[in-house]
Amino acid sequence: MPKLLQINVTANQGSTGKIAEQVGRLAISQGWDSWIAYGRGLPQSQSQLIRIGNDLDMRIHGVQSRLLDNHGLASKAVTRHFIEEARRINPDVIHLHNIHGYYLNYPLLFDYLKEWGGPVVWTLHDCWPFTGHCAYFMMSGCEKWTEGCHNCESLRAYPASLLKDGSRRNYELKKNIFTSLGDRLTLVPVSHYVGDYIGRSFFGDTRCEVIHNGIDIDVFKPCAPKEKLVLGVANVWEQRKGLFDFYKLRELLPREYKILLVGLTKKQIAGLPEGIDGLSRTENQTELAKLYSKSVALVNPTYEDNYPTVNLEAIACGTPVITYRTGGSPESITPGTGVVIDQGDVRGIADAVLQFERSGLPSVDDCRAYAVAHFDQRDCFKAYLEMYDRLRIRLC
Repeated sequence: MPKLLQINVTANQGSTGKIAEQVGRLAISQGWDSWIAYGRGLPQSQSQLIRIGNDLDMRIHGVQSRLLDNHGLASKAVTRHFIEEARRINPDVIHLHNIHGYYLNYPLLFDYLKEWGGPVVWTLHDCWPFTGHCAYFMMSGCEKWTEGCHNCESLRAYPASLLKDGSRRNYELKKNIFTSLGDRLTLVPVSHYVGDYIGRSFFGDTRCEVIHNGIDIDVFKPCAPKEKLVLGVANVWEQRKGLFDFYKLRELLPREYKILLVGLTKKQIAGLPEGIDGLSRTENQTELAKLYSKSVALVNPTYEDNYPTVNLEAIACGTPVITYRTGGSPESITPGTGVVIDQGDVRGIADAVLQFERSGLPSVDDCRAYAVAHFDQRDCFKAYLEMYDRLRIRLC
């Protein structure tokens, strides 16, 4: 029986954790043994779970990262302990997701991967693996990552560093370490947009194959009548997610339209202007599906993004999406499922909402049919199992 080991900062929480969980479930259904190694959360999983480290180690790692720009360079003892667990499992395939997140030492991890000698699949959910610091650089317009990071313009962005700029050192470390596996490494960006960036980075000669994210279309489905509701959903609401564009949208939409934002902190909810309601982040997917279903539109005014699953979830619930022409966000949108707007064009968002309401298009049925054909995670993630088999055969 083949063995799969996935590594991600969370086991089955957040978008990357849910993807790791679903890939593990699919692998199990195909006769694999599945393990997920993770850094934090209180997960329940069909895979066997290995926690890397503990809360104290993560806090220490976080302090080092914030003071010394040492992200991914702490957590040595817990990483060594995890490597002993990995040796015991002796997997046939190792699948990396987000190895950043204050829980893992990547030089030690890659030393083990070289020693182990099997195929490594790495799903890139953001750009951190090929920069000297940041996870995204779209808003800053920085191009230093194409030749060599230095004098970082995004030190205060995740993973924030308050004192030291280690971007030059980090870039060289990542370049040398992450390319050391040669043809045993396969990169999987979840959008063509990030795939294009990979081709311009130090990963330019590394095998690369885009696999779009999928969702559970049995959970995310039309389940409530439409209301005059405009919805925004994010794991973390900040400037790059377009939070303040909703404030402008409130002034442009007629008052009979409600605006609801999901994923806010208590402080953000308390600071919302009149006419915008807020909810904290929810793990209840059934309740989220009801909110999608009731909405006239999901508005996703993101300024930096890869391939946001909120777009897929809304469309699967029969709700069209309005998003900015940002990163991979437009890759899930067609004329039958939504509209793509230039960044910052809040008036264009308002006009699109009103047009959807007047015309009834895109329709619930059209959105749902497209989601069933293109977003079903069972179909999307089959590509990983096929990739695992190809790589195992090639390395035999």
